[in-house]
Amino acid sequence: NLQESESENKLDGETASDSESKSEFGGSAPVPTSDDTPEVLNRALSNLSSRWKNWWVRGILTLAMITFFFIIIYLGPMVLMTIVMCVQIKCFHEIITIGYNVYHSYDLPWFRTLSWYFLLCANYFFYGETVTDYFFTLVQREEPLRILSKYHRFISFALYLTGFCMFVLSLVKKHYRLQFYMFGWTHVTLLIVVTQSHLIIHNLFEGMIWFIVPISCVICNDIMAYMFGFFFGRTPLIKLSPKKTWEGFIGGFFATVLFGLLLSYVMSGYRCFTCPVEFNNDTNSFTVDCEPSELFQLQEYNIPLVLQSVVGWQTLRMYPFQIHSIALSTFASLIGPFGGFFASGFKRAFKIKDFANTIPGHGGIMDRFDCQYLMATFVNVYIASFIRGPNPSKLIQQFLTLRPDQQLHIFNTLKAHLVDKGMLGSLEDA
Repeated sequence: NLQESESENKLDGETASDSESKSEFGGSAPVPTSDDTPEVLNRALSNLSSRWKNWWVRGILTLAMITFFFIIIYLGPMVLMTIVMCVQIKCFHEIITIGYNVYHSYDLPWFRTLSWYFLLCANYFFYGETVTDYFFTLVQREEPLRILSKYHRFISFALYLTGFCMFVLSLVKKHYRLQFYMFGWTHVTLLIVVTQSHLIIHNLFEGMIWFIVPISCVICNDIMAYMFGFFFGRTPLIKLSPKKTWEGFIGGFFATVLFGLLLSYVMSGYRCFTCPVEFNNDTNSFTVDCEPSELFQLQEYNIPLVLQSVVGWQTLRMYPFQIHSIALSTFASLIGPFGGFFASGFKRAFKIKDFANTIPGHGGIMDRFDCQYLMATFVNVYIASFIRGPNPSKLIQQFLTLRPDQQLHIFNTLKAHLVDKGMLGSLEDA
């Protein structure tokens, strides 16, 4: 019997050390999940098999979520940032709740309170940095904001230090190891959720196209991989996700690259999508208006000789951003799914089907955004490495906040530099 039990554990990916840890921490009872499918859909689809019922439920809810996505895009950047914040809080809640449900028998003191306190501290730090960066003139104009901005990092550190001391004071004999385990759980969750949502906001400020295209590519890949896998899937892809197939993985890749090219072509022609999101100090509102950069101006490219005979064209007019969209869609198709595999491994470790039952047929919010967070990091790194350059408007804003003698020093230095470059007359003529 003991050998059979050990073999069952191994089949489920569980080792002896896992079992020992569970016995030390009180056991990891699986988090219960329930069918939250609306009763209307249950009645309408009652005659279908479970496979096709799940297909229709996922499809209908996917269309509803896509519609909601279009609505919030239409409502503008402020609404998008608010939604990102709400999604972040919900994802954090789902992950922390799993930890609480699995180890709730210990009734750890202050665990939930400290978890939410650290979330508040992390958001204060990251979003305070964003406000200082993108709303610099507004911050300098208001005395309270200027003080908070000047000492922002010190205040953030003091807040975190307070939580750290509260954690130390909450330590209870016989539960030290588990409390430190949950302390690490909270901080890893903050790293995954808060940091990535902060990067999503930064991508949004670079232009809504950098927000919409990557997210849409992940959504497209998720849908198309499911569709190809549902109808053509035969070959298992990875043991962590038994339902994933090579047919779905490959079909999703080609469909996502094509989708990214088409979506990028459509969006590159509209300034509201391509221009950086900036704060107008005169109207105290966001503005999305600029002269499109070279990325979003049609260019003519020569088609390789090998392909000319096939397509019948010698040149092709397209936006340079479409070339970048190939990199984005490729990452969303080939690397992005590993965020989902990581989440699958996490759920299998705790014997749960979904992070929550928030969305019928889809699970929790985290089940839908496990790949999005990985994508957000890639987009931010990609922009910083290949796209972003110095921002003249930000430099001017910072220049105007300097003392007159500092402004004069910078002016003389810049003037001398331009004269040396031959872009201005000599200093004597000036």
